[in-house]
Amino acid sequence: MFPEEKVRNEVATMRYIYDQTSIPVPFVHHWGTKKKSPLELSPFIIMDFIDHETNMYDALNTPGCPRAEQAAKTLLQLSRLSLPRIGSLEQVDDFTWAVTKRPLSIPMYTLVELGSLPQSKLPTTTFDTTSSYFEALAELHITHLVHQRNDAIDSPDDCRRKLVARYLFRKLARKRRLTKHLASFDGGPFKLWCDDFRSANILLSRELEVVGVVDWEFTYAAPVEYSFGPPWWLLIEKPEYWPRGLDDWCSEYERRLQTFLRAMHQREDKAIEQGWLESTQRLSGPMGESWASGDIWIAYAARNNFASDLVYWRKIDQRFFGSTASDAPIDDVWKQRLELLEPDERVAIEKTVAIKLKEMKTRELVWDPNDYTKEAVEKIFGRKPACN
Repeated sequence: MFPEEKVRNEVATMRYIYDQTSIPVPFVHHWGTKKKSPLELSPFIIMDFIDHETNMYDALNTPGCPRAEQAAKTLLQLSRLSLPRIGSLEQVDDFTWAVTKRPLSIPMYTLVELGSLPQSKLPTTTFDTTSSYFEALAELHITHLVHQRNDAIDSPDDCRRKLVARYLFRKLARKRRLTKHLASFDGGPFKLWCDDFRSANILLSRELEVVGVVDWEFTYAAPVEYSFGPPWWLLIEKPEYWPRGLDDWCSEYERRLQTFLRAMHQREDKAIEQGWLESTQRLSGPMGESWASGDIWIAYAARNNFASDLVYWRKIDQRFFGSTASDAPIDDVWKQRLELLEPDERVAIEKTVAIKLKEMKTRELVWDPNDYTKEAVEKIFGRKPACN
């Protein structure tokens, strides 16, 4: 999906990072759109190969081989880059970049690829405030469930539970309660954020030094809440996929996080001593506060559509709306929250439930092919594909 947009974003980002930091990203020699490729198959990038022995993923999985300080240095350099709007970069000339395109994220990509979301429902603009961006993401959560087909729900009450979570999350976003803690950053500056920044994309030499960081296509200027949250990949597996549940993930993550924060603090001390970091630019403090306050889960739920249900009910709901009856199962808390919704929202929920129940029976498929697929179908069958 969105191949031209992804390649354009990745090239602009790599060249910006190459110019503005010492992070070892591949040098881009040339790139082009589909029309500029030799056989007009796809957009392309010609860039340096980075010779490496292993990656951070394998290092983190090797006992006695901690490399947290290496990752901390990269995160610190990214956090120093300040941008005026939320969105993707465009290279204006050899030495100038601007935020002019929508923030194309991995979750947005996945919603279209796997979640039956029409491409037209994704955001199309940049954002000048964190609060407006979080509200747009909250709207996207609702739109996602409305459009996701067939196996999106298990039962009428499962549908209501998911919708109540989404409507309450939107209510919090509209009232700016989700961004209240960092309200001074609402209008920026915003920080460069890579959705795909993870241990497997950090390449290491035989001596376990970072020699390259790759896969930047889903990188954009984002709210500071993203950068201030400690990285989920310290535990390798995402919390929503942890086999023993979210609480166990948090328990295991807590131990790994403290090691990482100590390494981050040590790297910050060195950077301040070397003169390329100000004391006010430390990340270890904000990351620790994000974990302690639970702000990490707000940003995580905002940007991860398929994990929003789990995270909302277990980490967000009671923080903002208070405790519930002690004997109420977590899956039934939504029933106590219905009164917090507006009458028209409750009506909208029941209309959506009826539609989703009908879809469970008909199992109608909806297809929104991209331009590449349309062109291929037209060449093979001599006609344009139907989109329903």
